[in-house]
Amino acid sequence: MFSVYKLLGSLFFSKNHWDRWTVCVIGTRPSHSFGHPQSPRQGQRPREVKDNPPYDKGAFRIEINFPAEYPFKPPKITFKTKIYHPNIDEKGQVCLPGISAENWKPATKTDQVIQSLIALVNDPQPEHPLRADLAEEYSKDRKKFCKNAEEFTKKYGEKRPVD
Repeated sequence: MFSVYKLLGSLFFSKNHWDRWTVCVIGTRPSHSFGHPQSPRQGQRPREVKDNPPYDKGAFRIEINFPAEYPFKPPKITFKTKIYHPNIDEKGQVCLPGISAENWKPATKTDQVIQSLIALVNDPQPEHPLRADLAEEYSKDRKKFCKNAEEFTKKYGEKRPVD
């Protein structure tokens, strides 16, 4: 299964608002909590999820952009590392219903967004694809999809730390 473990970088503040971005690596060892040291969200840790194929052969860098209107507008998640997934396009844009403008709720915590992302990666939604070809492959030939995703992850995924 896909997992979020280590935060590389931190959430930065500007004029008492969440700043634009943070970078996480997904698929590495547990270590850091979410949030800036002065953040009210300090100490929120992602829950660990067991690693299984096809995404366990690499790590994935993501970017979370918090708009100036946050928490009244949702953050935007972008994969900076290429991933073979029907709900994540070639530009790294993610189809995640919980952060769409029409579904967003200001009370949603960053940890909930990350957990929704983990769930989406672990359980693709081929009925809402950003990449129709991968959704079709996932639906019609799961074994082939998993093989292709694993090979793609080995080729494009970031190296996983050994510690």
